[in-house]
Amino acid sequence: MTVTDGRGRALRAGGLGSWLVNAAPARARGAVTVALVSDAAMRRLNRQYRGSDYATDVLSFGNGAGFHFSRRGRCLGDVVIATGVARRQARAAGHSEAVERRVLALHGLLHLLGYDHETDDGLMRRVEDRLRRRAGLPAGLIRRAHQRSK
Repeated sequence: MTVTDGRGRALRAGGLGSWLVNAAPARARGAVTVALVSDAAMRRLNRQYRGSDYATDVLSFGNGAGFHFSRRGRCLGDVVIATGVARRQARAAGHSEAVERRVLALHGLLHLLGYDHETDDGLMRRVEDRLRRRAGLPAGLIRRAHQRSK
């Protein structure tokens, strides 16, 4: 697990990498890079890869997606987190930015493992809920979005 600034330079991110290794489901095998990037960089990535012109909170690029911060060994892929969006979401949720980065990293990792909350009839939400409870996190991304839509 590597945490970078999006240019491949390693960052100290409050134990995010080691936390994610411990929180990950057992089937998560392989290198993952978590890149912490500016909102402007995230907006460019979101526009280029998803056709959406805004800074989203987290993007996942699986092995074979044509985009990689990590190139070592067996690579599951990359999780990219927008630091400004994470900061604002943390404030709105009433927890620290470090906690929000963990919520986002876990969500991104689940996407790398093939989960898709838009098409899986709640499977990813259930897995995310179980893992985040086990890891001591507040409501996950999918749960928060579901609660806002009510």
